[in-house]
Amino acid sequence: MPKKVLQGVVVSDKMDKTVVVLVSRTVPHPKYHKRMQRSKKFKAHDPENRYKEGDKVNIIECQPISKLKRWRVMEGEA
Repeated sequence: MPKKVLQGVVVSDKMDKTVVVLVSRTVPHPKYHKRMQRSKKFKAHDPENRYKEGDKVNIIECQPISKLKRWRVMEGEA
């Protein structure tokens, strides 16, 4: 089974070796079928502290790194 890859924007880089990435997606409303924006924040591992707030990045699933980190920064526009 392939690992999931998501694209988002870094909204926080205050932690050491960790960035918070906001991932937005468009889903239809179950009853009214209007398209809605849904977003979720993921904590991702950034070992070199390369990415700063506002950067677009791709994150990939990985084995748990800590209690809340299950994603790793794959690449982005640093």
